[in-house]
Amino acid sequence: MSLLDTRVPAVVLRIDRNPFHHGTLGAVRSLGRAGVEVHVVADSTGSPVGASRYVRQMHPPPPPGASSDDILTVLRDVSERIGRPAVLVPMDDASAIAVSRMRGELASSYLLPAMPDALAERVADKAELAAVCASADVPHPTTLVPDSPAEVAVAMRQLGLPVVAKWSRPWLLPAGSGLRSTTVVRSVRQARELLVRTGEAGSRLLLQAYLPPGPDRDWFFHGYADHSGTVRAGGPGRKELAWPRGAGLTAVGCWTPNTEVQALAERLTGELGYRGIFDLDFRRCGTTGRYHLLDFNPRAGAQFRLFADRAGLDVVRALHLDLTGRPLPDGVPVDGRTFVVENYAPLAALRAAPGGRELAWYAADDRSPGRAMWALWCRHVSRRLRERLGTAAAPVTAQAPRLIPRAASPSLTDNEKASS
Repeated sequence: MSLLDTRVPAVVLRIDRNPFHHGTLGAVRSLGRAGVEVHVVADSTGSPVGASRYVRQMHPPPPPGASSDDILTVLRDVSERIGRPAVLVPMDDASAIAVSRMRGELASSYLLPAMPDALAERVADKAELAAVCASADVPHPTTLVPDSPAEVAVAMRQLGLPVVAKWSRPWLLPAGSGLRSTTVVRSVRQARELLVRTGEAGSRLLLQAYLPPGPDRDWFFHGYADHSGTVRAGGPGRKELAWPRGAGLTAVGCWTPNTEVQALAERLTGELGYRGIFDLDFRRCGTTGRYHLLDFNPRAGAQFRLFADRAGLDVVRALHLDLTGRPLPDGVPVDGRTFVVENYAPLAALRAAPGGRELAWYAADDRSPGRAMWALWCRHVSRRLRERLGTAAAPVTAQAPRLIPRAASPSLTDNEKASS
Protein backbone atom coordinates (compact mmCIF):
# COMPACT_ATOMS: atom_id res chain seq x y z
CA MET A 1 0.00 0.00 0.00
CA SER A 2 1.37 3.42 -0.97
CA LEU A 3 2.37 5.93 1.70
CA LEU A 4 1.02 8.67 -0.56
CA ASP A 5 -2.61 9.61 -1.12
CA THR A 6 -3.01 8.29 -4.65
CA ARG A 7 -6.36 10.07 -5.03
CA VAL A 8 -4.44 13.34 -5.39
CA PRO A 9 -2.58 13.77 -8.72
CA ALA A 10 0.58 15.76 -9.23
CA VAL A 11 1.59 18.31 -11.87
CA VAL A 12 5.32 18.67 -12.55
CA LEU A 13 6.06 22.10 -14.03
CA ARG A 14 9.16 23.27 -15.90
CA ILE A 15 9.29 26.47 -17.94
CA ASP A 16 12.98 26.16 -18.87
CA ARG A 17 13.25 24.32 -22.18
CA ASN A 18 16.02 21.87 -21.43
CA PRO A 19 15.46 18.32 -22.74
CA PHE A 20 18.32 17.00 -20.59
CA HIS A 21 16.84 18.04 -17.24
CA HIS A 22 16.99 14.73 -15.41
CA GLY A 23 15.40 16.15 -12.26
CA THR A 24 12.04 16.35 -14.04
CA LEU A 25 12.22 12.64 -14.81
CA GLY A 26 13.20 11.96 -11.21
CA ALA A 27 10.06 13.71 -9.96
CA VAL A 28 7.88 11.79 -12.41
CA ARG A 29 9.32 8.44 -11.37
CA SER A 30 9.27 9.18 -7.64
CA LEU A 31 5.57 10.04 -7.63
CA GLY A 32 4.54 7.57 -10.33
CA ARG A 33 6.13 4.63 -8.57
CA ALA A 34 4.08 5.51 -5.49
CA GLY A 35 0.90 5.24 -7.55
CA VAL A 36 0.28 8.96 -8.04
CA GLU A 37 -1.16 10.16 -11.36
CA VAL A 38 1.53 12.43 -12.81
CA HIS A 39 1.01 15.19 -15.37
CA VAL A 40 3.95 17.13 -16.83
CA VAL A 41 3.82 20.72 -18.08
CA ALA A 42 7.08 21.07 -20.02
CA ASP A 43 8.45 21.20 -23.54
CA SER A 44 7.92 17.72 -24.94
CA THR A 45 9.87 18.21 -28.19
CA GLY A 46 12.33 15.34 -28.12
CA SER A 47 12.19 15.19 -24.33
CA PRO A 48 13.03 11.77 -22.85
CA VAL A 49 10.65 12.54 -19.96
CA GLY A 50 7.64 12.08 -22.22
CA ALA A 51 8.70 8.46 -22.82
CA SER A 52 8.35 7.53 -19.16
CA ARG A 53 5.70 4.95 -18.31
CA TYR A 54 4.85 7.06 -15.26
CA VAL A 55 3.67 10.12 -17.21
CA ARG A 56 -0.11 10.21 -17.48
CA GLN A 57 -0.06 13.16 -19.88
CA MET A 58 2.33 15.79 -21.23
CA HIS A 59 0.91 19.33 -21.46
CA PRO A 60 2.37 22.21 -23.52
CA PRO A 61 4.32 24.71 -21.37
CA PRO A 62 3.95 28.48 -21.39
CA PRO A 63 5.85 30.16 -24.26
CA PRO A 64 9.42 31.44 -23.67
CA GLY A 65 9.33 34.73 -21.78
CA ALA A 66 5.74 34.08 -20.69
CA SER A 67 4.08 36.54 -18.34
CA SER A 68 2.51 35.52 -15.04
CA ASP A 69 -0.90 35.69 -16.71
CA ASP A 70 0.29 33.30 -19.44
CA ILE A 71 1.56 30.82 -16.86
CA LEU A 72 -1.63 31.12 -14.83
CA THR A 73 -3.74 30.42 -17.93
CA VAL A 74 -1.74 27.28 -18.74
CA LEU A 75 -1.96 25.94 -15.19
CA ARG A 76 -5.69 26.60 -14.97
CA ASP A 77 -6.26 24.83 -18.28
CA VAL A 78 -4.31 21.80 -17.03
CA SER A 79 -6.29 21.79 -13.79
CA GLU A 80 -9.57 21.81 -15.71
CA ARG A 81 -8.44 18.81 -17.75
CA ILE A 82 -7.45 16.88 -14.62
CA GLY A 83 -10.71 17.74 -12.92
CA ARG A 84 -9.54 17.85 -9.30
CA PRO A 85 -6.91 19.66 -7.17
CA ALA A 86 -3.34 18.47 -7.64
CA VAL A 87 0.02 18.90 -5.92
CA LEU A 88 2.12 21.31 -8.01
CA VAL A 89 5.88 20.59 -8.27
CA PRO A 90 7.95 23.39 -9.89
CA MET A 91 11.29 22.19 -11.25
CA ASP A 92 13.08 25.45 -12.17
CA ASP A 93 13.47 28.87 -10.58
CA ALA A 94 11.20 30.64 -13.05
CA SER A 95 8.41 28.16 -12.32
CA ALA A 96 8.89 28.31 -8.55
CA ILE A 97 8.86 32.11 -8.51
CA ALA A 98 5.81 32.36 -10.77
CA VAL A 99 3.88 29.84 -8.65
CA SER A 100 4.82 31.67 -5.45
CA ARG A 101 3.55 34.96 -6.88
CA MET A 102 0.25 33.39 -7.96
CA ARG A 103 -0.37 31.29 -4.87
CA GLY A 104 -3.71 32.95 -4.18
CA GLU A 105 -4.97 32.55 -7.74
CA LEU A 106 -3.90 28.89 -7.81
CA ALA A 107 -5.25 27.93 -4.40
CA SER A 108 -8.50 26.47 -5.73
CA SER A 109 -6.71 24.27 -8.27
CA TYR A 110 -3.44 23.22 -6.65
CA LEU A 111 -2.02 22.24 -3.28
CA LEU A 112 0.95 24.47 -2.41
CA PRO A 113 3.16 25.08 0.65
CA ALA A 114 2.25 28.11 2.78
CA MET A 115 5.28 30.11 1.64
CA PRO A 116 5.67 33.67 2.93
CA ASP A 117 4.91 36.26 0.24
CA ALA A 118 7.77 36.87 -2.24
CA LEU A 119 10.19 34.64 -0.31
CA ALA A 120 10.95 32.36 -3.27
CA GLU A 121 11.88 35.35 -5.41
CA ARG A 122 13.90 36.88 -2.60
CA VAL A 123 16.16 33.87 -2.04
CA ALA A 124 16.56 33.18 -5.79
CA ASP A 125 17.71 36.78 -6.37
CA LYS A 126 21.49 36.74 -6.00
CA ALA A 127 21.66 40.28 -4.63
CA GLU A 128 18.92 39.61 -2.09
CA LEU A 129 20.57 36.34 -1.08
CA ALA A 130 23.69 38.18 0.06
CA ALA A 131 21.55 40.30 2.40
CA VAL A 132 19.62 37.25 3.60
CA CYS A 133 22.84 35.46 4.51
CA ALA A 134 24.19 38.52 6.32
CA SER A 135 21.05 38.79 8.46
CA ALA A 136 21.08 35.07 9.26
CA ASP A 137 24.86 34.94 9.89
CA VAL A 138 25.37 32.37 7.15
CA PRO A 139 28.74 32.69 5.35
CA HIS A 140 28.43 34.08 1.82
CA PRO A 141 31.10 35.35 -0.58
CA THR A 142 31.61 39.12 -0.35
CA THR A 143 29.25 40.66 -2.91
CA LEU A 144 29.26 44.22 -4.31
CA VAL A 145 26.78 45.91 -6.67
CA PRO A 146 28.47 48.56 -8.87
CA ASP A 147 26.34 51.31 -10.40
CA SER A 148 28.95 52.85 -12.65
CA PRO A 149 32.19 52.00 -14.49
CA ALA A 150 34.15 53.79 -11.78
CA GLU A 151 32.51 51.64 -9.09
CA VAL A 152 33.43 48.52 -11.08
CA ALA A 153 37.13 49.39 -10.76
CA VAL A 154 36.80 50.10 -7.04
CA ALA A 155 34.93 46.84 -6.45
CA MET A 156 37.48 44.75 -8.29
CA ARG A 157 40.34 46.29 -6.35
CA GLN A 158 38.52 45.45 -3.14
CA LEU A 159 37.65 41.88 -4.13
CA GLY A 160 40.87 40.98 -5.96
CA LEU A 161 41.16 39.06 -9.22
CA PRO A 162 39.55 37.00 -10.55
CA VAL A 163 36.02 38.09 -9.68
CA VAL A 164 32.71 36.30 -10.19
CA ALA A 165 30.21 38.44 -12.14
CA LYS A 166 26.54 37.46 -11.74
CA TRP A 167 23.19 38.74 -12.87
CA SER A 168 21.01 38.97 -9.81
CA ARG A 169 17.93 37.47 -11.54
CA PRO A 170 19.27 35.02 -14.09
CA TRP A 171 15.84 33.70 -15.02
CA LEU A 172 15.22 37.06 -16.75
CA LEU A 173 18.13 36.75 -19.18
CA PRO A 174 16.78 36.84 -22.75
CA ALA A 175 17.36 33.77 -24.88
CA GLY A 176 19.91 34.27 -27.63
CA SER A 177 21.58 37.26 -25.94
CA GLY A 178 24.82 35.40 -25.28
CA LEU A 179 24.70 36.56 -21.65
CA ARG A 180 25.56 33.93 -19.07
CA SER A 181 24.14 34.04 -15.58
CA THR A 182 27.63 33.80 -14.07
CA THR A 183 31.08 34.55 -15.49
CA VAL A 184 34.60 34.71 -14.08
CA VAL A 185 36.05 38.08 -15.09
CA ARG A 186 39.77 38.75 -14.96
CA SER A 187 39.90 42.44 -15.84
CA VAL A 188 38.06 45.69 -15.16
CA ARG A 189 37.35 45.97 -18.88
CA GLN A 190 35.49 42.63 -18.92
CA ALA A 191 33.33 43.67 -15.99
CA ARG A 192 32.55 47.06 -17.51
CA GLU A 193 31.48 45.41 -20.76
CA LEU A 194 28.94 43.41 -18.77
CA LEU A 195 27.74 46.42 -16.80
CA VAL A 196 26.70 48.30 -19.95
CA ARG A 197 24.36 45.42 -20.79
CA THR A 198 22.40 45.72 -17.54
CA GLY A 199 19.25 46.91 -19.30
CA GLU A 200 19.38 43.97 -21.68
CA ALA A 201 19.93 41.49 -18.84
CA GLY A 202 16.90 42.71 -16.91
CA SER A 203 18.58 42.75 -13.49
CA ARG A 204 21.58 44.12 -11.60
CA LEU A 205 25.17 43.01 -12.13
CA LEU A 206 26.92 41.71 -9.03
CA LEU A 207 30.63 41.29 -8.45
CA GLN A 208 31.51 38.60 -5.96
CA ALA A 209 34.67 37.25 -4.35
CA TYR A 210 35.87 34.12 -6.10
CA LEU A 211 36.19 30.94 -4.04
CA PRO A 212 38.48 28.52 -5.89
CA PRO A 213 37.21 24.95 -6.35
CA GLY A 214 39.13 22.02 -4.92
CA PRO A 215 38.80 18.50 -3.56
CA ASP A 216 36.00 18.11 -1.00
CA ARG A 217 34.93 21.76 -1.34
CA ASP A 218 31.62 21.56 -3.23
CA TRP A 219 28.59 20.52 -1.19
CA PHE A 220 24.84 20.73 -1.47
CA PHE A 221 21.83 20.25 0.78
CA HIS A 222 18.37 19.21 -0.35
CA GLY A 223 15.44 19.34 2.02
CA TYR A 224 11.74 19.85 2.56
CA ALA A 225 10.47 22.30 5.18
CA ASP A 226 7.06 20.99 6.26
CA HIS A 227 4.01 22.97 7.42
CA SER A 228 5.63 23.44 10.86
CA GLY A 229 8.97 24.54 9.39
CA THR A 230 10.77 21.31 10.33
CA VAL A 231 13.27 20.19 7.70
CA ARG A 232 12.37 16.68 6.60
CA ALA A 233 13.76 14.31 3.97
CA GLY A 234 16.90 15.18 2.02
CA GLY A 235 20.32 15.71 3.53
CA PRO A 236 23.88 16.88 2.80
CA GLY A 237 25.74 15.67 -0.26
CA ARG A 238 29.25 16.01 -1.63
CA LYS A 239 29.97 16.62 -5.27
CA GLU A 240 32.43 13.96 -6.39
CA LEU A 241 32.46 14.74 -10.10
CA ALA A 242 31.29 17.79 -12.01
CA TRP A 243 30.46 18.53 -15.62
CA PRO A 244 32.42 20.41 -16.88
CA ARG A 245 35.16 18.80 -14.83
CA GLY A 246 36.30 20.72 -11.79
CA ALA A 247 33.40 23.17 -11.70
CA GLY A 248 30.02 22.34 -13.12
CA LEU A 249 26.75 20.58 -12.41
CA THR A 250 26.77 17.47 -10.25
CA ALA A 251 27.58 14.49 -12.45
CA VAL A 252 28.33 12.24 -9.46
CA GLY A 253 27.12 13.06 -5.96
CA CYS A 254 27.36 11.15 -2.70
CA TRP A 255 25.12 11.32 0.38
CA THR A 256 27.69 12.27 3.02
CA PRO A 257 27.08 13.27 6.65
CA ASN A 258 28.02 16.90 7.34
CA THR A 259 26.63 18.39 10.53
CA GLU A 260 27.91 21.89 9.71
CA VAL A 261 26.17 22.05 6.32
CA GLN A 262 22.97 20.61 7.82
CA ALA A 263 22.99 23.13 10.66
CA LEU A 264 23.43 26.03 8.22
CA ALA A 265 20.54 24.79 6.06
CA GLU A 266 18.19 24.32 9.02
CA ARG A 267 19.07 27.65 10.60
CA LEU A 268 18.60 29.61 7.38
CA THR A 269 15.26 28.06 6.41
CA GLY A 270 14.03 28.36 9.99
CA GLU A 271 14.85 32.05 10.30
CA LEU A 272 13.23 32.78 6.93
CA GLY A 273 10.07 30.85 7.71
CA TYR A 274 10.61 28.92 4.50
CA ARG A 275 8.12 26.21 3.52
CA GLY A 276 8.50 23.67 0.74
CA ILE A 277 11.35 22.03 -1.20
CA PHE A 278 14.73 23.73 -1.37
CA ASP A 279 18.18 23.07 -2.83
CA LEU A 280 21.23 24.84 -1.41
CA ASP A 281 24.75 24.91 -2.88
CA PHE A 282 27.80 25.48 -0.70
CA ARG A 283 31.52 25.86 -1.30
CA ARG A 284 34.04 25.42 1.47
CA CYS A 285 36.70 28.12 1.62
CA GLY A 286 40.14 26.54 1.37
CA THR A 287 41.60 29.23 3.67
CA THR A 288 39.06 29.48 6.48
CA GLY A 289 37.31 26.12 6.15
CA ARG A 290 33.90 27.83 6.37
CA TYR A 291 31.04 26.74 4.13
CA HIS A 292 29.74 29.64 2.04
CA LEU A 293 26.24 29.53 0.59
CA LEU A 294 26.44 30.12 -3.16
CA ASP A 295 22.90 29.47 -4.28
CA PHE A 296 19.41 29.04 -2.82
CA ASN A 297 17.06 27.29 -5.24
CA PRO A 298 13.42 27.45 -4.06
CA ARG A 299 12.54 24.11 -5.70
CA ALA A 300 13.84 20.58 -6.11
CA GLY A 301 17.40 20.20 -7.34
CA ALA A 302 18.10 17.97 -10.33
CA GLN A 303 19.86 15.34 -8.18
CA PHE A 304 17.22 15.22 -5.41
CA ARG A 305 16.79 11.45 -5.87
CA LEU A 306 20.22 10.99 -4.28
CA PHE A 307 18.43 11.48 -0.96
CA ALA A 308 15.92 8.63 -1.13
CA ASP A 309 16.09 7.18 2.38
CA ARG A 310 15.35 3.66 3.67
CA ALA A 311 11.66 4.52 4.06
CA GLY A 312 11.51 5.51 0.38
CA LEU A 313 11.12 9.20 1.24
CA ASP A 314 12.60 11.97 -0.90
CA VAL A 315 11.77 15.69 -0.97
CA VAL A 316 9.15 15.36 -3.72
CA ARG A 317 7.30 12.60 -1.89
CA ALA A 318 7.61 14.63 1.31
CA LEU A 319 5.88 17.53 -0.44
CA HIS A 320 3.00 15.33 -1.58
CA LEU A 321 2.59 13.69 1.84
CA ASP A 322 2.65 16.99 3.74
CA LEU A 323 0.24 18.82 1.43
CA THR A 324 -2.26 15.94 1.51
CA GLY A 325 -2.21 15.80 5.31
CA ARG A 326 -0.36 12.51 5.61
CA PRO A 327 2.44 11.85 8.13
CA LEU A 328 6.02 11.78 6.93
CA PRO A 329 7.87 8.61 7.97
CA ASP A 330 11.14 8.88 9.86
CA GLY A 331 13.49 7.32 7.33
CA VAL A 332 17.09 6.36 7.93
CA PRO A 333 19.74 8.16 5.82
CA VAL A 334 21.67 6.01 3.36
CA ASP A 335 25.20 7.32 3.88
CA GLY A 336 27.39 6.60 0.87
CA ARG A 337 24.51 6.36 -1.59
CA THR A 338 25.51 7.87 -4.94
CA PHE A 339 23.71 9.51 -7.82
CA VAL A 340 25.18 9.44 -11.34
CA VAL A 341 24.14 11.40 -14.43
CA GLU A 342 25.33 8.86 -16.96
CA ASN A 343 25.58 11.08 -20.04
CA TYR A 344 28.08 13.26 -18.13
CA ALA A 345 29.82 10.46 -16.22
CA PRO A 346 29.44 7.19 -18.18
CA LEU A 347 32.37 5.46 -16.52
CA ALA A 348 31.06 6.23 -13.04
CA ALA A 349 27.78 4.60 -14.04
CA LEU A 350 29.66 1.35 -14.66
CA ARG A 351 31.63 1.26 -11.42
CA ALA A 352 30.48 -0.65 -8.35
CA ALA A 353 28.67 1.41 -5.71
CA PRO A 354 28.82 -0.31 -2.29
CA GLY A 355 26.52 2.30 -0.73
CA GLY A 356 23.88 1.94 -3.42
CA ARG A 357 23.39 4.05 -6.51
CA GLU A 358 20.69 5.62 -8.65
CA LEU A 359 21.17 6.63 -12.26
CA ALA A 360 19.54 9.77 -13.58
CA TRP A 361 18.20 8.23 -16.79
CA TYR A 362 18.34 4.43 -16.74
CA ALA A 363 15.87 2.49 -14.62
CA ALA A 364 15.00 -1.19 -14.94
CA ASP A 365 11.30 -0.44 -14.52
CA ASP A 366 11.29 2.53 -16.93
CA ARG A 367 13.76 1.92 -19.75
CA SER A 368 12.36 4.13 -22.52
CA PRO A 369 13.59 7.51 -21.17
CA GLY A 370 17.17 6.22 -21.02
CA ARG A 371 17.06 5.04 -24.63
CA ALA A 372 15.48 8.32 -25.72
CA MET A 373 18.12 10.31 -23.84
CA TRP A 374 21.05 8.54 -25.51
CA ALA A 375 19.56 9.01 -28.97
CA LEU A 376 19.00 12.70 -28.26
CA TRP A 377 22.41 13.11 -26.62
CA CYS A 378 24.26 11.56 -29.57
CA ARG A 379 22.50 13.89 -31.99
CA HIS A 380 23.22 16.83 -29.71
CA VAL A 381 26.93 16.08 -29.38
CA SER A 382 27.29 15.37 -33.11
CA ARG A 383 25.67 18.67 -33.97
CA ARG A 384 27.90 20.60 -31.55
CA LEU A 385 31.02 18.89 -32.93
CA ARG A 386 30.02 19.81 -36.49
CA GLU A 387 29.48 23.40 -35.38
CA ARG A 388 32.83 23.45 -33.62
CA LEU A 389 34.64 22.06 -36.65
CA GLY A 390 32.88 24.61 -38.84
CA THR A 391 33.92 27.41 -36.52
CA ALA A 392 37.50 26.18 -36.47
CA ALA A 393 37.57 26.59 -40.24
CA ALA A 394 36.09 30.11 -40.03
CA PRO A 395 38.16 33.31 -39.54
CA VAL A 396 40.03 33.47 -36.26
CA THR A 397 37.85 36.32 -35.05
CA ALA A 398 34.94 33.93 -34.60
CA GLN A 399 34.51 32.39 -31.18
CA ALA A 400 34.05 28.63 -30.96
CA PRO A 401 30.81 27.61 -29.25
CA ARG A 402 30.79 25.63 -26.04
CA LEU A 403 30.20 21.91 -26.38
CA ILE A 404 26.96 22.31 -24.40
CA PRO A 405 24.94 25.34 -25.54
CA ARG A 406 23.39 27.53 -22.88
CA ALA A 407 19.84 26.80 -23.92
CA ALA A 408 20.34 23.04 -23.61
CA SER A 409 22.65 22.99 -20.62
CA PRO A 410 21.29 21.87 -17.25
CA SER A 411 21.24 24.49 -14.49
CA LEU A 412 24.57 25.15 -12.80
CA THR A 413 25.22 26.86 -9.51
CA ASP A 414 26.82 30.28 -9.51
CA ASN A 415 30.47 29.48 -8.92
CA GLU A 416 30.03 26.31 -10.98
CA LYS A 417 28.88 28.32 -13.96
CA ALA A 418 31.64 30.80 -13.42
CA SER A 419 34.31 28.14 -13.66
CA SER A 420 32.82 26.18 -16.55
